[in-house]
Amino acid sequence: MPKFEWVRKVIILGSGPIKIGEAAEFDYSGSQCLKALREEGIETVLVNPNIATIQTDPRLAGEVYLLPVTLEYVEKVIQKEKPDGILLGFGGQTALNCGVQLAKRGILEKYDVKVLGTPIRAIEETEDRELFRKAMIRAGIPIPRSMSATSVEEALKIAEDLGFPVILRVAYTLGGKGSGVARNRRELKEMVSRALAQSMITQVLVEEYIGKWKEVEYEVMRDYENNCLTVCNMENFDPMGVHTGDSIVVAPSQTLTNREYHLIRSASIRAVQSLGIVGECNIQWALHPRSEDFRAIEINARMSRSSALASKATGYPLAYIAAKLAIGYLLPELINKVTGITTACFEPALDYLVVKIPRWDLRKFRNVDPHLGPQMKSVGEVMAIGRTFEEALQKAVRMLDVGKIGVVGNDDEPEPLEQVLDVLENPTDERLFKIAKAIKMGVPVEKIYELSGIDPWFLYKIRNIVEMEKRLKTLDLDDEKAPKVIKEAKRLGFSDRQIAKCLNVDEMEIRRFRKSFGIIPVVKQIDTLAAEWPAQTNYLYVTYSGDEDDIKFNTGKKRKVIVLGAGVFRIGSSVEFDWSGVNTIWALKRRGIDEAIMVNYNPETVSTDYDISDKLYFEELTFERVLDIYEKEKPFGVIVSVG
Repeated sequence: MPKFEWVRKVIILGSGPIKIGEAAEFDYSGSQCLKALREEGIETVLVNPNIATIQTDPRLAGEVYLLPVTLEYVEKVIQKEKPDGILLGFGGQTALNCGVQLAKRGILEKYDVKVLGTPIRAIEETEDRELFRKAMIRAGIPIPRSMSATSVEEALKIAEDLGFPVILRVAYTLGGKGSGVARNRRELKEMVSRALAQSMITQVLVEEYIGKWKEVEYEVMRDYENNCLTVCNMENFDPMGVHTGDSIVVAPSQTLTNREYHLIRSASIRAVQSLGIVGECNIQWALHPRSEDFRAIEINARMSRSSALASKATGYPLAYIAAKLAIGYLLPELINKVTGITTACFEPALDYLVVKIPRWDLRKFRNVDPHLGPQMKSVGEVMAIGRTFEEALQKAVRMLDVGKIGVVGNDDEPEPLEQVLDVLENPTDERLFKIAKAIKMGVPVEKIYELSGIDPWFLYKIRNIVEMEKRLKTLDLDDEKAPKVIKEAKRLGFSDRQIAKCLNVDEMEIRRFRKSFGIIPVVKQIDTLAAEWPAQTNYLYVTYSGDEDDIKFNTGKKRKVIVLGAGVFRIGSSVEFDWSGVNTIWALKRRGIDEAIMVNYNPETVSTDYDISDKLYFEELTFERVLDIYEKEKPFGVIVSVG
């Protein structure tokens, strides 16, 4: 089915200012949407007041209105521009809420503006907690026992029926705003009083608490003809009870059985088809750790932070394809522009794994509770790619830029065992490092699992890192076994600096040592084709689990410039530096540079998109890694001042 011929002008709602739970991932998704529409000759009108974004650049949007994404202002834009359709799925919760209000007030009908992609009814069924419950029951999808409430009294009665503890979820909010676990009537009363005020429709869901079940996510695409595929499945390192935005996430899942994977995949497709979602959506599931029992927790009928992560993790341009589907194309008709070979119906198959770790800036504020729960607190996230879990995890820790050189090797203050065990059971932003510390203190993996609910597979991998640190501390570089041990340490994600600290030597000494023995990393392409076709991507990462580079560097034949990105978002450094990096790449191309190379690791950003730079290294911004890339590429120069 070709695109809708009647669609000539479309209005796109952005997400407004950066906030916790709504950051640059919507700049990425909105930018991809604008590109997809421009290719079809469709006029675009963007409403977004965030001047630091790429999508508000004249290169992408036709008309830009730097106005609040609210009903009153959007109606005035509609009145003036007279668009044929409106897209609500690329501006986060802000855009969805505004779109629902526009529909309910009759404004879209008044100006004959069609909602493209997921219809309003499906949005309501995913955002209204009571409608969601009924929709899942209708589709035969298991959900936790729950009831919606619109008053404190109602919520208390439901909780008494379910039994404490219960989890509170708020309708039409982002980042788990207002959510929490209530263990008694007093806590629930306080939570519900606040939560009802934060909901657009004054509604909360009181739900049975299934803490310590595994949390799994699926990214699903569907078109108007009911064609469906799962693009990516992701497993949360942290079990249920921690918001997925505050959880370490691994893609693809590592601890699910093949049967569990396909059970939940089938249920995901069934849920999306039942709701009638068109485009992309994210589904979160709870899976019992010792049975095949699972529950649907939430569906986001829009692009989300998880969608941006899944897109960068798989090399599948989710937002671009979702925009094409919204204007009428079908999945088999579209080519995946990242691979250049497969259709959009081809499910990616990965020969690597990805680890996402959130970044918190809680220490910048006095009296902030560092404990993590259903309400999101992180301000940014990083994504690391590796061939082993240990490698990807340690790379991600360094990417956080919080003074840690890896999972181990940091300057830790001594603390009592009871304090460490408390953090394992009641997670804070330091739990990953407390797991390593508990292992060093002799706490068995079984005990850590009992307290934390984190799958033993992950815990044993962290133990591998701890044991390698122990081996390194007793290593002598003159020993004939030293090269083999160093090589294995590199495969487990140890940096030169980490190894040097264990051996009490200089970082450069380790670099010279390993290079003298041929221990150097290789550059690999993101290959989502499972070797069925040759990978063609410019999407690269560096690893020690490989024998040769996937690409030729053409040193001396091309003028190359490396641009260092801004890395993880934090308070004081956000999307404005992504704007700087992207515009620098564009400027280099205008000046005739053959290869503009971006090095960055933030999955939320436009600068880490597949079609911005000639080469993208999804890598650490550390001295060691930048020097590795420099020595491979031999560029004309490196730009360090825009990140």
